[in-house]
Amino acid sequence: MINVKESLNCYLEYLQIEKNYSQYTTLCYEKDILLFMEFLEEEGIKRLEDVTYSNVRIFLTKLHEHSYSKRSIARKVSALRSFYRFLSREHTVKENPFTMVSLPKRSHRNPSFLYKEELELLFEVSDVSTPLGQRDQAILELLYATGIRVSECASIMLSDIDMSMKTLLVYGKGKKQRYVPFGNFSYEAIKKYRDEGRLKLLPKSNIDCKALFVNHRGQPLTARGIRYILNRIVKKTAENIHITPHSLRHTFATHMLNEGADMRTVQELLGHENLSTTQIYTHVTKDRLRSIYMNHHPRA
Repeated sequence: MINVKESLNCYLEYLQIEKNYSQYTTLCYEKDILLFMEFLEEEGIKRLEDVTYSNVRIFLTKLHEHSYSKRSIARKVSALRSFYRFLSREHTVKENPFTMVSLPKRSHRNPSFLYKEELELLFEVSDVSTPLGQRDQAILELLYATGIRVSECASIMLSDIDMSMKTLLVYGKGKKQRYVPFGNFSYEAIKKYRDEGRLKLLPKSNIDCKALFVNHRGQPLTARGIRYILNRIVKKTAENIHITPHSLRHTFATHMLNEGADMRTVQELLGHENLSTTQIYTHVTKDRLRSIYMNHHPRA
C-alpha cells in the first residue's frame, strides 16, 4: 500500500472535526479513497502528487469494468475530489486531478417505500415478551414514526427523549439539532423497552450506558447493529419485500405527504437542508395518485 496513511488520517480528522461528518459517512469516504490507493499501487504510482487526469480516467474505466453503479462511481469521484481539494489546501499536492471529471448522471429512481399492509407485517415479527424483541420493536416504531436516519437512531441518549411531550431531540448531519414528535405506538414501544427490556440488558455490561438502545451485552447499539436488526426483521417477514433500512425513512416521508402534510414540514422533520431533497417524495405520491385515479375513475 502506498504510504499515504498520514495524509489520509489528517483528512478523516478534518471530515469529523471540521465538517462534522458522521462516523458512517467518514468510513465510506475512507473506503473509496483506499480503493483508489490500491489502484495507484497497481499502476506503480507512488506519490499522490504524480496522479494525472489520464490516471483518473483509467481508474474510472476500471470501475465501469467492475460493474459499479453510476451512483457508486459518483460517490467515489466526489470523495476523491474532496480528498485532493484538502491535500491542495494543505499544500501536499499542487493540482487536483479530479477537477475536470464530470460526475455521471444518476438515474432518477423513486425512493422505495412500504405500503401500510407491508408495515403491519414488519410490526408483527418481534417477540415483545423478550428484552431484545422489545428493543427491536421500539427501534422499528421509532424509525417509522419519526423518519430519522439509522445513524441518528443509534446516537439517541435517554436524555434526548421527552416522554411527556412525545418529542425526540435528534442530532443530524453536521451536528444540527432538530426536535421530532412521535406518536402513541412509538411511545408505548419505547416505554415498554425502557422500563423492562433495557433494564434487563444493562447489567450485562459494567459501563454506565446513557444510550437508549443497547445490544445484547448491554453496550450502546451501533448504526451497523441497527441495520443488522432491521435486515433480520425483513427476512423474517416475507421474501417478496425488498427494502433497506433507509426505506423506513422513505416510507415516513411518503405516508406523511400522502396524508396531506405540507412539504416544508416534512423537510424540517427529515432534517433536509434543501427542499429539493424532500421533493423526490412528490414523485412517489404523484405515482400513487395516478394509480388510484386510473383504478377508480369510470372514464380513466
